[in-house]
Amino acid sequence: MSVPLGDFSHRQFLEEYWQKNPCLIRQAITNFDPMLDADDLAGLACEEMVESRLVTGSVDASDWSVSHGPFSDADFSALPEENWTLLVQDVEKHYPPLLALMQHFSFIPNWRLDDLMLSYAVTGGSVGPHIDQYDVFLLQAQGTRRWQITRTFEPALRKECPLNVLQQFTAEQEWVLEPGDMLYLPPNVAHLGIALEPGMTYSIGSRAPSAADLIQGLGEWLAFSDDEGGRYSDPDLQAVIRAGEIDGNALQGLHKLLLATIEENQDLNHYLVAFMSRYRLAHEPAAAAASIRTVDLLAALQDGSKLFRNPWTRLTWIENDKDARLYATGQPYDCSTWLAEALCEWEQPRIRAELLDQSDLNTLAELINNGHFLLTPVEL
Repeated sequence: MSVPLGDFSHRQFLEEYWQKNPCLIRQAITNFDPMLDADDLAGLACEEMVESRLVTGSVDASDWSVSHGPFSDADFSALPEENWTLLVQDVEKHYPPLLALMQHFSFIPNWRLDDLMLSYAVTGGSVGPHIDQYDVFLLQAQGTRRWQITRTFEPALRKECPLNVLQQFTAEQEWVLEPGDMLYLPPNVAHLGIALEPGMTYSIGSRAPSAADLIQGLGEWLAFSDDEGGRYSDPDLQAVIRAGEIDGNALQGLHKLLLATIEENQDLNHYLVAFMSRYRLAHEPAAAAASIRTVDLLAALQDGSKLFRNPWTRLTWIENDKDARLYATGQPYDCSTWLAEALCEWEQPRIRAELLDQSDLNTLAELINNGHFLLTPVEL
């Protein structure tokens, strides 16, 4: 799979730009085929299970408004000719052929990539100057868009604004992107994009959980595990003088309890891997209509049948002695390390039937029966 970095090798890009510096790449993907057009995107935005937004307003007037989907044909018919943007999240999951585009970024660990967001903007369309807390690749798919960026800015946001728009923004650099051009931005670089004509931008965003996200998830993990951590104790308690006060000794004891729970929990690594196996917006895969037996699964693979991963299934794994613990949308599965690695390939996995022992067959059948993979027969 080719890497959309122009003249940069992925090693050079990671060393010089990843999470460090913005990078403009002209013709990152030559003769790029967007696969979807504005009507296709509008159709997705009308569906109940699709996260979408309409942003109207201009940079000059700062008269922003935001509405959330699902939308109707009447909503789009009522839009003005200029100054609006339609944004749709997780498009590669709703339209799986676009997973091929995500495979262009396989030089980045797949658990670090989040989703493919498509934005269609008419002339003047923008979401205002803002910052993101994650890395993003902005690939121009159709039309032209002017991007301005700055690394020096005041973080204050506009008051009474439905968007997180910076109150002040002065560009340090700017470029006009044409189809196939791509701009990479590390976190916390202020940027402003304005459509110069109707067109579409593909945003490949990374996933960067906050400490708050991890701690909240850890609490839920412990609450449903066999080991919820220790309990607060105070064998040297003294009679209180001021009612309601939590004194320094008590605070120190609570502090130690919290840190010990994090530092001494033997399953912490497994929690982190399970956490990262969930998408920000997780649609739980539906179980297969009929369960497959391992003997039938082995025969199908030997006959050339292929596995296709559910677009809403994210897989991560951790090495566990000589084997692996694989997580699919937060649920654990034990298997060999070679099978875990094969199943997590960006491309649809290529499974060598002759290497499957009974344990791996059981795991693979369970993954299929739980809706994480679809087994399709070989074409005749």
